[in-house]
Amino acid sequence: MIAFQQAFWKFLRPHTIRGTILGSIAVTARALIECPAPLDWALLPRAGLGVLALLAGNGYIVGINQIYDVDIDTVSKPFLPIAAGELSPGMAWALCVGLAAAGLGITAANFGRPITLLYAFGLFLGTVYSVPPLRLKRFAVAAFMIIATVRGFLLNFGVYSATRAALGLPFQWSPAILFITCFVTLFATVIAITKDLADVEGDRKYGIQTFSTRLGTRRVAFLGSGLLALNYAAAIALAIKMPGTFRAPLMIGANLLFTAYLAQQTAKIDKGKYSQLAIAGYYRGIWNLFYAQYAIFPFI
Repeated sequence: MIAFQQAFWKFLRPHTIRGTILGSIAVTARALIECPAPLDWALLPRAGLGVLALLAGNGYIVGINQIYDVDIDTVSKPFLPIAAGELSPGMAWALCVGLAAAGLGITAANFGRPITLLYAFGLFLGTVYSVPPLRLKRFAVAAFMIIATVRGFLLNFGVYSATRAALGLPFQWSPAILFITCFVTLFATVIAITKDLADVEGDRKYGIQTFSTRLGTRRVAFLGSGLLALNYAAAIALAIKMPGTFRAPLMIGANLLFTAYLAQQTAKIDKGKYSQLAIAGYYRGIWNLFYAQYAIFPFI
């Protein structure tokens, strides 16, 4: 049982789970801060179900990817549970079907038709990313557009919309939500192109075209860091231009700090000659920055 639990946890890809939990909590907190009425604590169990549905969807998407990427993972990520033989393909399929069904069931029972359709659309995008005959992960532009849409737009818009609906309020964009949606969409693009840095050998072997196989690891790392630097510069400029809307000291100070950390991580991967160890450290740093932006978001 313990061995299965450990394999299941690895199957869920914990770094993506942390991002989903933190993102959903941060966006929900922001919606509650903006709400003019006192908080109804009876809504908290429903909010918990919403996070559970998001985690189930996240688990389905990363799980179905591992099922169809097992040959590539055997070369590039042999520690993943299917590639390592810790989970059988049949068990992996059962987990994916169960996660998708649970997520759809929770959403349909608690959040109404529009949110359920949005949730189903996210599952669909995760499916066509990995599953033949489309298997859009083979095409670099389509792959990063899917990841950016799911983790950037759908997560932020969907959680904010569901929270507003639970509070009995109509949906309306706020400057903060518009900012985080645009910011995370570009950030998710960076995650999409840098996540393949570690998979170059396996992707080349099986004919998967990514930015990393086309441009090389060094160029892609610098491209990802450059895009993030632009993201941080835009956040700082927004805080300077709209000090009455955003807390300028927090946004400027935090994003300057994040930029410095990004520069450090970029220098480290370059110094490490883009070895698997250096790539893993750089990619972990990208996710740390992702978590950090959501951590300050409710307070900006």
